[in-house]
Parts: sequence; C-alpha cells; structure tokens
Amino acid sequence: MSSSTELIHSIPVDPLTGSISVPIYQTSTFVQDAPGVNKGYDYARSGNPTRQALEDIIAKLEKGTTGIAFGSGLAAIDAVLKLLKTGDHIVAVDDIYGGAFRLFTQIYEKFGITVTYADSTNAVNVFNAITPATKLIWIETPTNPTLKITDIHAISKIAKANDCLLCVDNTFASPALQQPILWGADLVVHSATKYIGGHSDLIAGLIVTKNEELGAKVKFIQNASGAILSPFDSWLAIRGIETLHLRVKQHCINAQAVAEYLQSHPAVDQVFYPGLKSHPNHHIAKQQAKGFGGIVSFTLKDDSIEAATAFVTSTSLFKLAESLGGIKSLLCHPAQMTHKSIPSERRRLGGVADSLVRLSVGLEEVEDLISDLQQAFEKPGLSSVTAKHKLATA
Repeated sequence: MSSSTELIHSIPVDPLTGSISVPIYQTSTFVQDAPGVNKGYDYARSGNPTRQALEDIIAKLEKGTTGIAFGSGLAAIDAVLKLLKTGDHIVAVDDIYGGAFRLFTQIYEKFGITVTYADSTNAVNVFNAITPATKLIWIETPTNPTLKITDIHAISKIAKANDCLLCVDNTFASPALQQPILWGADLVVHSATKYIGGHSDLIAGLIVTKNEELGAKVKFIQNASGAILSPFDSWLAIRGIETLHLRVKQHCINAQAVAEYLQSHPAVDQVFYPGLKSHPNHHIAKQQAKGFGGIVSFTLKDDSIEAATAFVTSTSLFKLAESLGGIKSLLCHPAQMTHKSIPSERRRLGGVADSLVRLSVGLEEVEDLISDLQQAFEKPGLSSVTAKHKLATA
C-alpha cells in the first residue's frame, strides 16, 4: 500500500455512528459506571477520544508506538526535556530554532541541565561533544532556518553507543517526507502548527516515541503538566493530515523552482535548499527523505539587516509573518523574528546571517511567486545592489 493511501485510511471511521469524519468530543469529563469504572476516559486532560485519534494517527505515520499531542510545539519540546534531571547534558544542533534555544538556555539551564551546541552535519562534531553526563542528542533536519541536513542514522549510532536518547525535530520534513524512527531516532517532535495542520489555523505540538516504555513516560508528563491539545484543535490537525501528502508534494515542487530562481539572481549570495545539488548534504537528504521540503532560505550580497528588512517588506504574495508550512506563502527575517532570542554572535555561528531571509513556499502558482520575488528585488534599496553587481561582473 502506498504511503498516501495508508495516510488517508489511517484516519478512522467513527465506530459508534459511522461518521467518516472523526467526531469532536467537546467535553471536560466523562460519566463513570462506578468509581474507576469507565469507557476508557475519565477526565479530558488525561484523555479525549478526538485527541486520541490524532495521537494514534501520528504514531502510525511516524512508524512509532505512541503519539502524544500538546498545546504547542514548544510544549512538546518542553515535555522531552522533562525526561531529564539536574546534572544531565544535551548535545544540540547549532542551527537551532530560536524558541528551543530560549527554552534550553533560559529555563532548563537554571535547573542544572547544560547544553553544548554542535554542527551535526558532521557526526564527528556530535561525538566530540558527548560527555559522561550526556543523556539527550537533539537535532533538526532540515534545520531552521539554514536547512542543514544531518545523517540521522549516523547520529543514532553515536546515541546508542553512549546510552543517549536521540530526538529529531521533524517539523520541516513532516512524516510525508521523512520518518526518523526508521533511521534510529527514539523520539520525534513536530510543531503540528506547520505542515501537519497546513492551513495556518491552529497551534499544536506532537511527540512520537519509538517504544511503549518511553511513550508511557511522555504520556505521564503530558497528564501531569497538562499542556494538552484541545479536541477542536485535534480535529483541525486530523483534517490537515488528510491532505498532507498532496500538499507537501506541491510544496516541494514549488520550493525547488524558487530555489533555482534565487540561485541565479545577482542580488543573492547563498541559497539554502536541500534539493539543490550544490547543497553540501544533498546526497544525505536524498537518501533519508522522499523530498526536500517547502522551505527555502537565502542571504543577500548586501549582508545587512537593513537590506533584509527592505526585501521582506516589499513582497506581495509572500506575507511577512512568523510560522511556516501553510498553503499561503510566508517569509520572515529570522534575525529579527524567529531567532531574535538567540544572541547575534551565537546566531551567526549557527549560520544565520543578518541578511538571511526564510521563505515558506506555498501552493500558489510558482510563476506568480517568482514574479513576486522579482519585483521585490527591483524595489529601491535592492535594485541598486543588483545593478552594482551586474556592473562588477560585466
């Protein structure tokens, strides 16, 4: 059975009514037959049938055993960190999402959990960062926002050899393209706000575990901490999953065309997209994923915040906003938006230049998207840079 067919039919028909759509069980509690005797649910924080349907679906899609749904992607990340204790050490990817960096450094470091950041595109860097206290390796692949690719299988070998958990943030790829558990990951995290939801209308986080024992630990944290996903948002995520493969396929096609256009533009310095053969780990992305995703990042030859600001405020179809993965194209300036919480020196060490722009390429006609980018490059402030470069290379 193909993955797209499996995805569609992983969404259950309601056994009580035959409803083809998963019902929204909008309830806070459940009537019990006797104390402790119920129909599988007692209180909606502990479990809800709509949320359970979503959790079962994502576990199946990610080839894991247990799915756990949270109120946001950061709540999901927080739950993973709660598996650790004072004195534990994390090795994390250097080009890390700003919200994760803030959580690691400003919340958990004060509880005695330390973090070392390493360029995980070279597994040796991760190996060298391991200490006797290391209990978790945290990677994103592709990373946010420079689209670095990490060999999940290679890192999983290091994790196992050092008795560490390996967690992969799979938000940018989604299970439509990549299933990290098949490559050795212990946990997979999603901001389901992005491609899984797909319509920019919910905030949600998901975790999938490789085994039931680890799943039970995360389930306990979910119930004890209470950062659950509501029934309606669970339903929205399920609805998004119904078209996930179809949407992601077109996101990939559009992003490839946009990346190739940017690569040839005289105002652009570097283009970051795993689908380009010039990408340093293109071969690994091709090996462990079914496609290269819908995110494209690039830097300008004028590597300044001012130039980037001029560009991101000049587009029409690409809307300036936080987030990504929706059907409408978005763009952002990480240095001033998603990664602002990371100190500038640390940010640049991770590859996030002042002029870096991140595009979330949507489902519009790609010719229209390229025309929108072209007119932005021609606006005052950027057109002069383009013209100077043309003269210099003439």
